[in-house]
Amino acid sequence: MTYPDEPTARDERREWPFELVIVSYHSRGQLEGMLAVLPSDIPVAIIDNAGGADRVDELISDMPNGRYLDSGGGKGFAKAANLGVRTSRHEYLIFGNPDSRPTVAVMNTLVADVREDPELALSAATMAGHDNRPELGNGGWEPTPRRVLMHVLGAHRIAPTVGLFARPTPDRAMDVEWLTGACLAVRRRIFLALGGFDENFFVYSEDMALGRKVREAGLRQRLRTDLLVPHGAGGSGAAKTWMLQMRGASMMKYLGMHNAASRVRLMQSMLVAGYAGRAALSRARGDTAAAAEHSSYVRGLVCGPPAP
Repeated sequence: MTYPDEPTARDERREWPFELVIVSYHSRGQLEGMLAVLPSDIPVAIIDNAGGADRVDELISDMPNGRYLDSGGGKGFAKAANLGVRTSRHEYLIFGNPDSRPTVAVMNTLVADVREDPELALSAATMAGHDNRPELGNGGWEPTPRRVLMHVLGAHRIAPTVGLFARPTPDRAMDVEWLTGACLAVRRRIFLALGGFDENFFVYSEDMALGRKVREAGLRQRLRTDLLVPHGAGGSGAAKTWMLQMRGASMMKYLGMHNAASRVRLMQSMLVAGYAGRAALSRARGDTAAAAEHSSYVRGLVCGPPAP
């Protein structure tokens, strides 16, 4: 199949090898920015988790290969993303965050990876922040007591592969055990055979769970450190403290699914101590926003998800 180049003019006759799947939750502003720099005929599916509240369906009204799906609202990322995949007619799919800005060239490269290697289940670009530096959390490793300890001590700043979350160096290969879904290519058949994203997770840790399924199936995944994609880290309409509490709750759910109770308690205690310490330090510095965020993560670790 011929891969389309970066377009210089509209051409609705092109055949695209992939569909871009985006889960939206009050993300219209971010989606407008994302779609504005992509060709109008790119296949894109917007799965709306906000029940039509911000009319994101209007954004694809003039896109000949655009699809809009209303998930019914409040379904969480995993269920919405899986819905987009199950209803797609494309063999290759790209998951994108509303606040990511991948180019056609980047997406073509990721799709070529999984297309040309039958044992490669996933290929992801590296997310870069506003400073153009790779973000922490482009992927990571299976949580273990040692890795959790290294993370809370901040040892990953010195030795980037010892903690929980990956911050890659551009153009330097890094082997990880799971990949973030912010700009991720999959082969539809393999993704569905693996069971897709684990719908036990509302948001967060579904990427960690998918990486585990890939490894258990004897397949591989690849983090492309040579492909940097701008990422705004703000594609959801939910409050950041709400999201961080969900993140802590999802981490505890994942740990509980794959570890003995004593091991879970050990990792939980280390995470709570580490983030409570960060909250206290942030308050002492007068950074009340950071203190609230760290405290929200602790609340998720201890109390579970926030009230609906």
